[in-house]
Amino acid sequence: MPTRRHFIGTTLAAAGALATRSFAADAPRWQIGCYTRPWDQHDWRVAFDAIAGAGFKHVGLMTTKSKNHLILSSDSTPEEAAAVGAEAKQRGLQIISMWGGQFTDAAGLKRLIECSAACGCPNLLLGGTDEKRAAAYYKAVADCCGLAAEKQVGLSIKPHGGNNANSAQCRKLIEQVAHKTFRLWYDPGNIFYYSEGKLDPVDDAAAATGMVVGMSVKDFKPPKEVALTPGTGKVDFAKVMARLKQGGFTGGPLVVECLDRGELPALAAAARQARLFVEQLV
Repeated sequence: MPTRRHFIGTTLAAAGALATRSFAADAPRWQIGCYTRPWDQHDWRVAFDAIAGAGFKHVGLMTTKSKNHLILSSDSTPEEAAAVGAEAKQRGLQIISMWGGQFTDAAGLKRLIECSAACGCPNLLLGGTDEKRAAAYYKAVADCCGLAAEKQVGLSIKPHGGNNANSAQCRKLIEQVAHKTFRLWYDPGNIFYYSEGKLDPVDDAAAATGMVVGMSVKDFKPPKEVALTPGTGKVDFAKVMARLKQGGFTGGPLVVECLDRGELPALAAAARQARLFVEQLV
């Protein structure tokens, strides 16, 4: 007789596959993009220019040079978010992912969802929280899944330390929320980083089966370095992708998160290198 865990796992796998297939009817199989994080010492418009100049068609909103170090946050308004979306569109970019930053309650998360919808972004990326605040945090996520679905914004959590440091831990949280809108955004570099290099994402990826809707393309070098251009570190991206595909992730966003540090010309060259690496990967 199937167990409850088996039933939940099967349901998550089916929903995850559906979420991957239905990202957009006319979208390419893979949406290759780059986050603004490598340009966080500059205005986000500089990042947009560089990402478009490197040949990307998709951009992820993350850190930038601002008062709270974010482009959009729970303090932003939909009008401000719409203006960011317009800036992206002017450069031929589609916003593919938005970092959720910190929120303290469901009201803050609702504002993030509204901003994500207003700038045309289909996925709000969450980083999780510590054990002390976990109950309230994931209750807020559960309470906001309906609004996110209504706004056509997917919610996802990435491996990011604490009780969401790897895929097995993320799976438990996703099962706890139990809503098809809430899924996993894979991050192979973070699997290495938060395990002190002990857990290989090739091995970890099996626990992500049926849950992955996007990926931060992030590499890793010991002892704890992720600020490097993908393909130059320890992550075996080909094997990671093969395992994720086996688990149902056969299309969706692949967004470069980090590059080798440097001045603007060096970042531009690294961004082009990263785009070509991901294109060849898939």
